[in-house]
Amino acid sequence: MIRQEIKNALKDTLDQVLDNAVRRAGGVPGVVAMITDREGNIYEGAAGVREFGKETPMTTDTVFALFSTTKAITGTALMQLVEEGKVNLDDPVKKYVPEIAEIKVLEGFDANGQPKLREPRTDITINMLMLHTAGFGYEFFSHEDRRYREAKGIPSILTSTFDSIKSVLLFEPGERWNYGVNIDWVGKVVEAVRGKRLGEVMAEHIFAPLGMTDIGFTLTPSMAERRATIHSRSQDGNITPLPDLILPQSPEMDMGGHGLYASIGEYMKFIRMILNDGAGVLKPETVAQMSQNGLGALKSGGWISSDPSLANDGEFYPGVQKSWAYTFQVNEDPIPTGRPAGQLMWAGLANLFYWIDRENGIGGFWASQIFPYQDVASYLGFIEFESAVYSTLKRLGQIAT
Repeated sequence: MIRQEIKNALKDTLDQVLDNAVRRAGGVPGVVAMITDREGNIYEGAAGVREFGKETPMTTDTVFALFSTTKAITGTALMQLVEEGKVNLDDPVKKYVPEIAEIKVLEGFDANGQPKLREPRTDITINMLMLHTAGFGYEFFSHEDRRYREAKGIPSILTSTFDSIKSVLLFEPGERWNYGVNIDWVGKVVEAVRGKRLGEVMAEHIFAPLGMTDIGFTLTPSMAERRATIHSRSQDGNITPLPDLILPQSPEMDMGGHGLYASIGEYMKFIRMILNDGAGVLKPETVAQMSQNGLGALKSGGWISSDPSLANDGEFYPGVQKSWAYTFQVNEDPIPTGRPAGQLMWAGLANLFYWIDRENGIGGFWASQIFPYQDVASYLGFIEFESAVYSTLKRLGQIAT
């Protein structure tokens, strides 16, 4: 009975948050959001439409491009190999994916705009990739990476090709934290050891045990019918649907950093696995390791945009100390929304956000499909959503105040 009361209270509060996010001036076209505890979903909601200007409503089974929320699943596939003794986190990546040894460190550009490169002094390890300390960047979060790609004709990562991650190191491996294509390389390690495509590995070792079926790098006909359109918000606030913007089907490479499509209910099963200490997919001690700061004295922080059409400059919760785990951001301090210190979160480029609170046994996901990253309406909606969850659960005495 108490559980039903919790569900009713969350529904009353959170439905309004979703409705506000799509109805306020300059709102997001559509959103799906869910909350789970360790047993199952305690809230599922949808508001708005799948495509701006059309009438098809957003529904809880709508399919989203997950973008970087893919990363934690790829990290899980890698940690399974660690558990099996098939890889070691300190192993040099070139042992499994020799091509990484060809990547050089960028030291600037000459008078003709050509990159000046040097050999790295340190081998990139799997640990560095998992923690985003290897030196890689993203073309939309780094002016230098973008300029290097343009000079060398390297394709965008949205092409889902191996060539797209063969960019450049922005600093000596291990020197600092910088968000980039690291987890795509982790996916190549998984493929090399398993001898299968990353999507096949995930299907066998993660999706099947967790009952996740509505998810994959390639859309099934059913998923394609339910896919939400990605949108773009211009500087003046106008929203344009981009119905033809879809990751390659079938991709040349299963992109472990951003390539999955799924309905949000499927991702909630993954969040519950982390809440339940692995649920047979991982060992409890592995989940504990994956949930801890791996950076030591280093910190993870915000980002700058080198492509305003894809991302705004930003940072999650400025002033809050943040670190990195395998492969989540960890808030070292409590967050104003109510999330306690030491919990997990991350996001996806088209304004998808999730958190996993292992202390209180709850996790949430807020999904939209709009660029640029940290959208003024969708990100605000996510903050309001998380805040409303904690305030409601505290009011009901379900978590400590």
